[in-house]
Amino acid sequence: MIRERRRNLPVLLMLFVPIAPVGCTGPNVTTGASSGLTCVDDSSDCVAKRQRTLRYLVDDNDRSWIRAHAPAEAYASGVRLFALKSKKKELSCDELAHGKNEADRAPGVLRAANNLTPAQVSRGIMLASEVSRELSTEMKRRCKRG
Repeated sequence: MIRERRRNLPVLLMLFVPIAPVGCTGPNVTTGASSGLTCVDDSSDCVAKRQRTLRYLVDDNDRSWIRAHAPAEAYASGVRLFALKSKKKELSCDELAHGKNEADRAPGVLRAANNLTPAQVSRGIMLASEVSRELSTEMKRRCKRG
């Protein structure tokens, strides 16, 4: 089931991000495993970068990316949010809380971005809301409050 879900995530990611005038070059992350975070157009190059980055994040056992700063494009691309969504059962309670806080902050970050289309902002906000709900449910299921 996990393998099937991992295969479906890249397909969902391709459908999530609309065609947009913003290119694949982001402010800080343009090469390497995280280059797909800021790649928000629908070119085949961007789709491939997003898929590689999503696979990298999902397969990264140390999960240091959870605490890394994310630009608005990372929420618009859907990569980080999809990774949080797919890893929720493996995350510690602290990581779940951090991911939920990030998903809760994502709409404000997206609205403040002036280089994204309204459709990218809207879709990012919808995904962030969904991820926040799922992480909250997982936290309630597994994490006890102090």
